[in-house]
Amino acid sequence: MSEARRLATEPRRRPKQERSRERIDAILSTTMRLIGEKGIDAVTMKEVGALAGGPIATVYHYFPNKSAILAMLYERFAEESRARFGAIIAGIRGVDDVTSAADRLLDDYYNRVAADPAIQDLQNAIQADKALQNLDIAETRQQAKMFCDHVGPMLEPERRDAFGRVVFLIFQLAGGVVRLALTQDEAESRRTIDDYRSIIHTQLRLFI
Repeated sequence: MSEARRLATEPRRRPKQERSRERIDAILSTTMRLIGEKGIDAVTMKEVGALAGGPIATVYHYFPNKSAILAMLYERFAEESRARFGAIIAGIRGVDDVTSAADRLLDDYYNRVAADPAIQDLQNAIQADKALQNLDIAETRQQAKMFCDHVGPMLEPERRDAFGRVVFLIFQLAGGVVRLALTQDEAESRRTIDDYRSIIHTQLRLFI
């Protein structure tokens, strides 16, 4: 990512004092609520500032643009995702647990996104913005590494690199599959998720 693009998605200031943290939390929670109500494209910095309880200048004090707000929202979503992810993979005690853990990861992600329209819209916006898309890919790499660091030692050493590549692809493609499923009716959505689950099982069986 270029330096200019990276800076465009970073906050101007990271909060250090409690008052600043509360102000940023208000901006983020307001933005997320508005996203859920009207979609990202309709949300403006001015409206966020007004509904978050302060002037627009306060929003720009912390964030240079809307993309920077979305980046921090995504960062927080990713932090919670890693915590949930870690709790699931901690239950993998041997290779027999790998497939069921992958099922739980897919179902947890799908259910979490399906339950919150704001998360759905945030995910779509991430894919539409190249700088934010790079954040998503980096997060996928981190989660794939977490999974492989836990499962890799259970595999033959010469198979670990290939396993890592397949896991990264599975994780990255999961976002697109879930976004597709959420555009479908309930029956088709379930078939889409189950078909992808079958693909995951097939790929994992090549290694475990």
